[in-house]
Amino acid sequence: MGLKTLILASQSPRRRSLLAESGRAFCVIPAEGVAEESPRESDQPAALAVRNALAKARAVSRSAEALKLAPAAVIGCDTIACVPVPERSGAYEILGKPLDRDDARRMLSLLSGSEHFVISGLALVDLPSGRERTAFETTTLVMDRLDPETIEIYLESGAWRGKAGAFGYQDGIEWLRIKSGTPSNVVGLPMELLDRMLDEFGMGETR
Repeated sequence: MGLKTLILASQSPRRRSLLAESGRAFCVIPAEGVAEESPRESDQPAALAVRNALAKARAVSRSAEALKLAPAAVIGCDTIACVPVPERSGAYEILGKPLDRDDARRMLSLLSGSEHFVISGLALVDLPSGRERTAFETTTLVMDRLDPETIEIYLESGAWRGKAGAFGYQDGIEWLRIKSGTPSNVVGLPMELLDRMLDEFGMGETR
């Protein structure tokens, strides 16, 4: 028997759009006041994304608004971009959302001409039982080498705002390609992985 309510613990319009396109009925309760862990470098970027996703899902699952909707499943997600650190084998620089235009320029310059990764941590919390499930999805991307003019044109568009790594794959950027993995993960919600996790929560059917 499927759970009654699906709760998305995010105010991201991209995540809402992806979930809506799946045909599932859901409601949104943003994870407000949750401080995301964001180290500059990490040997385990996937674990970082999972911890952040679980923190969001747990915070919403404890809210009075969510508890009123039980039985339910709360979805938490955190998406990061990362690039290998040449000087440290096995280490990655974590690229979150740029602070400003200068920070976005730095990120794009770093990614220019490189292979890098987008990782989404995904967490489900069952209400009222508190049962939890976590996983992550990785997509490998390749960015063409960008000249300063191309970077400035993109920065001027403002499309970098609020996006990990200062880019949005969904914007149809011609100088960005997926090498392996799924587009939905890069946009911010790995739908294939989410579907598998919801199967385990008894919500496999489209609602």
